[in-house]
Parts: sequence; C-alpha cells; structure tokens
Amino acid sequence: MWLVLAIASAGWIFDVYEGQIFNLTRNHMLGDILGQPADSPEVKRYGDFFLAVFLAGGTVGGLGFGYLSDRFGRRPIMVVTILMYSLFSGLTGFATELWQVAVLRFLVATGVGGEWAVAASLVSEVFPTKARAHASAIFHASSVLGTWLAAIVAMQVQNSWRLAYLIGVLPALLILWIRSSVKETEQWQHRKELENAPPMGYVPDLVSHPTWRRHAIFGVALAAVGLGTFWAITVAGQDLARQRLIADGVSPAEATTRAQFAYGIVQTAGGGLGLLAFGPLAARFGRRMTFIVFQALAFAIVPIACFVPQSYPQLLALLPVFGFLTLGVHAGYAIYFPELFPTHLRSTGASLCFNGGRLLAVPILLLSGFLKARPEVDLRWAMTGLAGLFLVGILVVVPLPETRNESLPE
Repeated sequence: MWLVLAIASAGWIFDVYEGQIFNLTRNHMLGDILGQPADSPEVKRYGDFFLAVFLAGGTVGGLGFGYLSDRFGRRPIMVVTILMYSLFSGLTGFATELWQVAVLRFLVATGVGGEWAVAASLVSEVFPTKARAHASAIFHASSVLGTWLAAIVAMQVQNSWRLAYLIGVLPALLILWIRSSVKETEQWQHRKELENAPPMGYVPDLVSHPTWRRHAIFGVALAAVGLGTFWAITVAGQDLARQRLIADGVSPAEATTRAQFAYGIVQTAGGGLGLLAFGPLAARFGRRMTFIVFQALAFAIVPIACFVPQSYPQLLALLPVFGFLTLGVHAGYAIYFPELFPTHLRSTGASLCFNGGRLLAVPILLLSGFLKARPEVDLRWAMTGLAGLFLVGILVVVPLPETRNESLPE
C-alpha cells in the first residue's frame, strides 16, 4: 500500500506542476504571444481567463474520468489521465497563438482533474481506517513538491517559458511504473464481482439517493470555496510579494523573480506543513471541526498578511503562516470526499465534489481577475474581500457527516 501511495503522490506532484507552471510563467508566455510587456493589463486579463479555462477543463476531466474509474478500474484510468496531461503539456511548448494555449490548457486540465479523482480513491481504498486520514494527507501534501518543482523550473528558464512545458512530458514515464506495480484495489474488484450490486459509477444512483445527493451538493460547495480561494487568494501571495518589493524600490524584473521565490518556495513550505498537519488533526478532532478551524483562521490571516507587513522581509516571514492556513485545508478533500460515498460511486462522487467545485470556482476567479486588473482597486482590499469566502466554507461543512473512525461505506 505504501507503493500505491508513492505512485499516487508522484502523479499528483506532476498534476500540480502542470497547474503551477502556468501561474509562474504566464506573464512571460502571454507577453511573448501578445507582443506586450509582461506586466500589461492585457496580460493580466488573459492570465486569469486561461486559469478559468484550466478549472473548466479540470471539471470535465474529473467528472468524466471519475465515472470511467468506477466503471473500468482505478489502474487503467490513471494511466490514461497521466498520458493525457503529459502529452498536451509538451505540446503547449510549441503554442504560438492564444487559441492554441486555450485548447491545450483545457486538455492538460482534463487529464489533471481525472488523475486526482482516481488517485484519491486509490489511496483511500488501500489503507485501513485508522491510517486513511494520515495517508490521504501525505498524498495531498506531496503537491508541495510539484509547486517547488514548478518554481525552480520557472526561475531557471525565465523568458524561455517553452522549456518549462516540454519538461511536463516527463510524467509519462510514470505509466511504466503503474503498469508494472499497481494492482486493482480489492474493494473495487469485490464490488465489481457482486451479482446484484448497483452498476459501478452509475450517476443516476448518486443523484437519486438522498444521502449521496446531499453529500455531493455540500461537497461541491466546500471544494468551490477552497479552489476559488486558492486561485484568488493563495496564489496572489506572489502578486502581494511583487507589489511589496516594487514599493521597496526593487526593479520590476527582479521583483518578479524574487516574488516567484517568495510564493513558490517560502509560502509553499508553510502550505506543505498545513497539508501534512490536516491529516493528524482530522484524525484527532474530526474532519468537520478541522475544516472549520482552518477556514476561520484563514479568514483572519488574509487581512493580516495584506496590511501588517511594512517591508518585504516582514511579508516573507508571514507568508509561511499565510500558506499554512490558506492551503492546508486542501488536504481535507482527499481525506473526506472518498469517505462520503460507497465503493461503486466513490471515484464518481469524490470527483464530482472536487471538480464540480472547480466549475463553481470559475466565476470566483473571473471576479478576482476583474478586481485585480482595475487600477483603482488595491490588491490588498480585493484579497481581503474575497477572504469572506472562507466563512461560506464554514457554513457548508456543517450539514455534512463526521466520518472520523468510520469504515468506508460499501
């Protein structure tokens, strides 16, 4: 089972790399394609648009591949999703037009969204009840390595952004490891062999069953808060650092590189600790209470990070705490969503929650982009206003059940 965790985590690391590399290289990439300065309003506008495209693609892939995973098994669908995001990431390195970027980012996201749903279900099914929260937290915390990898690559390639996407082909090598080492889970095989069991991945069964339907609705809302705040607030830590550096008299070019370090390395280190901490805390105090506390503290830390630091070193000292609280909650999705659904709907249901949340996060991201692109709107006030979404996250977790120390539903 530890081998399964290692392989699932490796897939997730490169998932996150594919998402973060665009965030870290988009100014150079879009400036190059548009023929405009990297910090122009047009580049900012298209940057948030392509992030919205990525979220939409993740939704489509997550829902589609989640269903296919329940029908045909975790192992073959994981292979397909990794091959998909690797191939289209490499092709992005050859893009010369905006429409090409849009299509390729959508297709990359389709593979990324599908891989998360399959890997999260795989990990939850191979670990025993008492170890499940810890294993799922480790799985999601591996995303930090993906962000670090993206940050290091972005700082090395700088204007040569195409190289960063060509590196995205490397995850295809994982397919050889998966095909030789990963077996189908016993829970999936057992459910598949039952003569009178409901069809695997049968979506009408999820929609018609009142319990699974309620779990799906509130799960989608919970994920929407986390994913919306991630792209609108957590990722904006980079913009906050760049703004602070320029205010301190640093040149825009140097500010961009140092802001990548501040977000990609320093803030993400704190975020990684938050992801690792969520599992033990959820195992000790319960899933719901841990979600509530993390989101309440995240709501509080945003205005503190925005307005308290009066210099770049002060902000740099605060960014790990900012990352811990705003990113840590994401480990809860890999722990909690698979626990809300029975085996024949586990990947479909978990995928619906996480990727339905992606879809609902799109308007949040578009609103965020609209606010940040307006010269009269201070970035700090925009982030503080958007932090109110964490309070919504507290409300939507209340109707959901506590699953601590409970076996996975069959």
